[in-house]
Amino acid sequence: MPGTAAVDAFGDLGGRPIAEHVAVFEAEHARLERELGTIDQL
Repeated sequence: MPGTAAVDAFGDLGGRPIAEHVAVFEAEHARLERELGTIDQL
């Protein structure tokens, strides 16, 4: 299901120290870049 990975990644963000938030956002950004990079292959 689209969006599930983002929900999983951000679902527990409120329980994490603020110092860890950047890493979570960067990981999701990298995932989106990989996924969207394949859009031309459809």
